[in-house]
Amino acid sequence: MKPIERVEVISTGEVEIRPEHVRSSGKPAAWWLFTSRQWTAPRPINVYVIEHEKGLVLFDTGQDRRSVTDPEYFPKGLAGIIYRRLARFAIAADQTLTSQLAGLGYRPSQVDTVVLSHLHQDHIGGLAELKDARILVSAKEWATLDHKFPEFNGLLTSHIDLPGLHWDRITPTATDDESILPFDHSHDIFEDGSLVLVPTPGHTPGSLSLLLRQQGLPPVLFVGDLTYDVDLLDDEGVPGIGNREQLLDSTRAVNQLKRRYPDLVIAAAHDPGAAKVLNDALRSRKQR
Repeated sequence: MKPIERVEVISTGEVEIRPEHVRSSGKPAAWWLFTSRQWTAPRPINVYVIEHEKGLVLFDTGQDRRSVTDPEYFPKGLAGIIYRRLARFAIAADQTLTSQLAGLGYRPSQVDTVVLSHLHQDHIGGLAELKDARILVSAKEWATLDHKFPEFNGLLTSHIDLPGLHWDRITPTATDDESILPFDHSHDIFEDGSLVLVPTPGHTPGSLSLLLRQQGLPPVLFVGDLTYDVDLLDDEGVPGIGNREQLLDSTRAVNQLKRRYPDLVIAAAHDPGAAKVLNDALRSRKQR
């Protein structure tokens, strides 16, 4: 029996962001954030659902619908202005994480493991619905919650460090697995090689990507917000939020992995084409 039975994409709404957010113009984020008058077309807020023999796994948890219904969800003052300038959300009543999982035949209580690519608001929105799950986050990412004024770095602590959650703060360790080079540090979630976390810092200091591998399936790399459009990876176009040098290093590592595995599917959190590309790749492999 193969460990991975099913891979699906769900979306907890849509988000519009600034064009410079998608691809850096070279200008400081503070400049374009307060001067840009443009928004992108709506982009999905993807959550990836993996049915593994050892439990149901989510990669990220999407955006909380309360962010569009509760006027107290975001901070006030300058931080609140920044959030309003950064993104515009549209989340229907049936786009909560619970509703989206139900569409696949799952309940939140069935989720065994959650992997958070990072701790920004549009990746942690479903945490309150996942009281029974083990939640994996990079220890380096978790440490950023202790920095001064975390809300100015996209970290809404009151929506992250919730009572009753089961956190597992992981640190990728050195590996001699040459099959994932150039990544030389990793964390094997189930110790069977099927779901392996690798560090891809840049968008945030502790950003993680998840490599899915199984005979009979194309390899898939879930990359969070390393990119907002996988077509930008080829010429090293990186987002406008984060550490540019780290983003470039992580992008180059992903591109090197792609050269190793030409059929690698790269699935980002807000790439409009991600769901179709992933579904088409999985369907075509099953039909062979």
